[in-house]
Amino acid sequence: MAPALHLIFLLIIHMVSSAEWAVNYSHTHICALKNSSVILSCTYTYPTGHQIIKVFWTKDNVKGKEPIDLSKDPEYSQRLQYLGDEQQNCTVRLSHVTKKDEHEYHFRFTTNVTKGSWTGSPGVRLSVTDLQLESPERVTEGDSVRLTCKSSCKLTDTPTFIWYRNSHTLTIGDELNISSVRREDAGRYRCAVHTLTSPEVYLNVIYPPRSVSVSISKSVVIIEGDSVTLSCSSDSNNPALKFSWFKVKSLVGSGRIFNISKISSDDSEKYKCKVKSAHVVKYSDPVILNVQYPPRNVSVSVIDDSGQLWFDSASLMCISDSNPPALNFSWFKENQSSAVGSGQSFSAVQSGRFYCEAHNPHGVQRSDTVTVHQGSGRNATVITVTSAALLIIIFIIILCIIKKQRSVKSEGLTVTQNDLYSDPGSAGDALYASVNPRRGRAAECRDAEEIQYATVQYHKNTQMKREEEEEQRQCDIKPVQQPDQDHSRSNAETVQNSVIYSSVR
Repeated sequence: MAPALHLIFLLIIHMVSSAEWAVNYSHTHICALKNSSVILSCTYTYPTGHQIIKVFWTKDNVKGKEPIDLSKDPEYSQRLQYLGDEQQNCTVRLSHVTKKDEHEYHFRFTTNVTKGSWTGSPGVRLSVTDLQLESPERVTEGDSVRLTCKSSCKLTDTPTFIWYRNSHTLTIGDELNISSVRREDAGRYRCAVHTLTSPEVYLNVIYPPRSVSVSISKSVVIIEGDSVTLSCSSDSNNPALKFSWFKVKSLVGSGRIFNISKISSDDSEKYKCKVKSAHVVKYSDPVILNVQYPPRNVSVSVIDDSGQLWFDSASLMCISDSNPPALNFSWFKENQSSAVGSGQSFSAVQSGRFYCEAHNPHGVQRSDTVTVHQGSGRNATVITVTSAALLIIIFIIILCIIKKQRSVKSEGLTVTQNDLYSDPGSAGDALYASVNPRRGRAAECRDAEEIQYATVQYHKNTQMKREEEEEQRQCDIKPVQQPDQDHSRSNAETVQNSVIYSSVR
């Protein structure tokens, strides 16, 4: 029984002794934010009568290997601060922690007794984390949204989170709640604790377009042959938007960009863009593509103000198709190097072949030649008409003379050549005749009806004047079929004493 009692006594002594050697840690696992300071709190005990000779913190205790004092390690010496004492408190502070500091840390003390050293194991596991902002990728306008500031491990301390949008402070808390999100809530969000901040996250608020606009790559002058790009933009950031392009009312393309690689004058029209979302359709204001080009289809038009087929001088007009309209025109006569005129219209006073050149800022083009015949124009027409009129007048005069001569011969009278003469002052228009047979009134009346001439007589006595007036009234009242032979002699006397002026019309 004696040996058994001795063993029991030794065991009790060992248990009591072991119970007096201890290190107690407040937390066996600590989660700390990157760049923050962490405090490892602990207490230790040892047997009565022992004196503490040395205390220090070490990491990753390896059995059979002498622990390293971290206060002497260059990586920790500037960041490690012992806050305890050499009796019971073994608290230490480690500042500016990083991912490299993720280890298991132990407290070790040594007494004045042989083999009187103790290491608190297991130690304190340190985890270092970044801040991460949790947010939905996109949210529709009007919906509610929640943003959360998170870490890879649960933080040992309860930090105070501050929220920012576009660098402006919003609120405090580990979460940010927006009950009814607006398009103005879109932006860059981040959360922070002291100097530690999370990466920025963009909150994408989806909303239908309110306005649509079109921009042109070449906004100044578009020349035929250029490459032109139209871009459609809206105030919506909805990736599901559909873009369509219209030329007047005809669909010509789709997508945000519409490109015309080699533009022509046929592309000069109004263009607009249509943007369609799930429930909204918007059109842009139309933009006009004004394609400029040099003169083409230059031609010469002949202007005839008189309405005649022939003219003395030809009025020519130069016509062209150009943008901007041609303002400078030059006229050339074939086989002549220098211009013979300028301006859109030109009066050709000579015969020949003529052409024009039209100029605008983008080029010049000439027309085909036109042939102008001069000299057989309006003057020839006027001369022809005048000559025909004179021939008719002469013919009427001759006919009148013949009829008068026949009337006089029938009465036995002779009309002398001196009685028929022409007045030079009337340019051959009037004939002066001294014919007045009394008994040939009917014939004179008929002649008057046929050739339409008027008779004016100057008489030397009043009696003869009254007789002639009476004869004229008889002609007006009743035509006589046969000449009165009884008045032949009286008529001859009248011819000798008077002069008859006949003007043919």
